[in-house]
Amino acid sequence: MPFHFHAQRQPGYQPVVQPGDGGLNRLEVGLLTLEEGAAYTAATEGQETFLVLWEGQGMVEVGDRRWAVARAGLFQEKPSAVYVPPGMAWTVQGEPELEVVVCRAATGFAGAPRYIGPEEIGVREVGRAPYRRIIYPIATDDFPAGQLLIGETFHLPGEWSSYPPHKHDTWDPPHEIQLEEVYFYRIHPPQGFGLQRLYTAEGDIDEVLLLRDYDLVTIPRGYHPLVAAPGYVIYYLWVLAGDERRMQVRNDPAHTWVEERPVWGQ
Repeated sequence: MPFHFHAQRQPGYQPVVQPGDGGLNRLEVGLLTLEEGAAYTAATEGQETFLVLWEGQGMVEVGDRRWAVARAGLFQEKPSAVYVPPGMAWTVQGEPELEVVVCRAATGFAGAPRYIGPEEIGVREVGRAPYRRIIYPIATDDFPAGQLLIGETFHLPGEWSSYPPHKHDTWDPPHEIQLEEVYFYRIHPPQGFGLQRLYTAEGDIDEVLLLRDYDLVTIPRGYHPLVAAPGYVIYYLWVLAGDERRMQVRNDPAHTWVEERPVWGQ
């Protein structure tokens, strides 16, 4: 089963993964690219949708709500997003151009449309060298939604992320909550690369994936650490879905010791 996908940038909306792809049951994630003055309209029907701004400027309209959105770039400014509850139509227009990630999952949650601006989004640093990363949580446990959890992670050249390796594929509260996930990658500068391992304790999944700009990896289950090549910053948008919207992960017991001991050589 392939877990590794690539988004081809082209005008309009391109679904990159949908339920049935890469072991996913809930998530659809796609790329919406609008050239100058172009617009795209869709209806959420039985799905909730997050529109995560990657670059450019334009307008987003949901029902009778309308917001101007802008982001100079992923590596220049904090994120912003629009939440669209089920049963509502939405329109995105590029003014002049706009690139947006569309994240969807089925839900019966009756929420309200909302714009999440950069000023609302906090920042936190997780880990220590050589597995430090900076996280911008866009819509986590306290955001009123039905299925989706959304955020952005940046990690430093030559360092690791999602480390120590963790998983969230088993319903075992309060120790672990079952959530499927995708990582949607950007790399700066864009000719760079990284590596991601996806593996299970049972050994039925054990793959190492070469990460390039605009790649996407599905994580239906298993541990999923990654590393950036020296000189290159790796960004990924993380999108999770589950019956309970709560991040409760279980670390790989073989590697938890790294959090308890001094870094070698220091």
